[in-house]
Amino acid sequence: MGSRLPRIRRGLISSCFGGSDRRDIHVDTPTSAYVNRELSWLAFNSRVLELAEEAGIPLLERAKFVAIASSNLDEFFQVRVAALKDQIAAGVDTPTPDGRTPSQQLDAIGPVVRAFVEHQEELVTQRLMPALAAEGVCVVRWDDLSADDQQRLGRYYTERMFPLLTPLAVDPGHPFPYISNLALSIAATVVDPESGERRFVRLKIPRAFPRLVPVGDGRFVTAEEVIATHLQTLFVGMDVQEWASFRVTRNADLTLEEDEADDLLVAVELELRKQRFNRPVRLEVHRSVSDEMLGLLIRELDIDERNVTRHSTFLDLSCLMQLHDLDRPDLKDRHWVPVTAGRIVAAEEADRTLFEVVRDRALLLHHPYESFASSVEAFIAQAADDPAVQSIKMTLYRAGGDSPILRSLIRAAERGVQVAVLVEIKARFD
Repeated sequence: MGSRLPRIRRGLISSCFGGSDRRDIHVDTPTSAYVNRELSWLAFNSRVLELAEEAGIPLLERAKFVAIASSNLDEFFQVRVAALKDQIAAGVDTPTPDGRTPSQQLDAIGPVVRAFVEHQEELVTQRLMPALAAEGVCVVRWDDLSADDQQRLGRYYTERMFPLLTPLAVDPGHPFPYISNLALSIAATVVDPESGERRFVRLKIPRAFPRLVPVGDGRFVTAEEVIATHLQTLFVGMDVQEWASFRVTRNADLTLEEDEADDLLVAVELELRKQRFNRPVRLEVHRSVSDEMLGLLIRELDIDERNVTRHSTFLDLSCLMQLHDLDRPDLKDRHWVPVTAGRIVAAEEADRTLFEVVRDRALLLHHPYESFASSVEAFIAQAADDPAVQSIKMTLYRAGGDSPILRSLIRAAERGVQVAVLVEIKARFD
């Protein structure tokens, strides 16, 4: 009974016997026994995308899974790929348990990501979009619109989009502009017909614009196509020779030296401000981009050509989440209505509080099938209003902006209750 269970750490088992007596047992585990963290995550994201292929899942839910997989991949580059690049830059070559150095992991990620993007685009263009079009929901090209539709969208562009567009030309007096993280942009080459001078121009598409501009009757046109069709209005007297959409992903890994920070909130704010100018880790372009324009982007952004992703459809498929917002219940999962746990129903009928319910015996809840609002939220609300409650202590993870639990905690604190909450404040991208 004097021995304790061995401690296992990276192939080393440390056993303790009778107090101070200790021996180390080295375990020769082959690297093939381990799954690489980054490749495992990419496999997980492929499984998310597989849900978009399930015929039994409603179409707009399938579009949502494409959007989620696309957004997941953005985060993967911002955090995981960025971290590997930081390690390489710092000269780290320590292999992971599966035997790969940071450089080898990066080399392994590239082909997997390219295959994922090709499969995702084939799924969207060849299967999902045609199926949605058959149900009256489609993303169309400008040339496929009727003259009336084009005229109506032309007015929308003039009134809503044109005033917010700011083209930035690159020339000896104007350096290449800063490209913000994940911002969708149009790159264009314009030519002065008199002098023959060529200029590269970058046009940022403001996030205030809907990414998919509604045409009516379930039809949409991408914002970049609406803008590109009217580029001549931005370059009067110049000829627009070519245009292509592009997007930059920057390092968004958040590193805080908490032990050295006098004020954690200030440290987070400073790090987030610095984050805006972190190095690019990926460049996405449409396949229509010319070699000359792509070369300029690679050179000015100082990005490795291996980190360039060419797309055959519109960039950033996370915008398909906009389709899921359509009022088409026939193309979505049925709205789930959770039930109130039986013991809570009985307590409400007997005018008993949740304190009395759990005082009888523990209450097991199964979310989302059983209601969170009538159980956990109601429990905190009752605690906030109960004059016998002197203290509320809890952990709160990523609460919504209008959280009923937050409102209850604030109400309790205002009433003089001691409220101590451990809050998750470093979740990325919140």
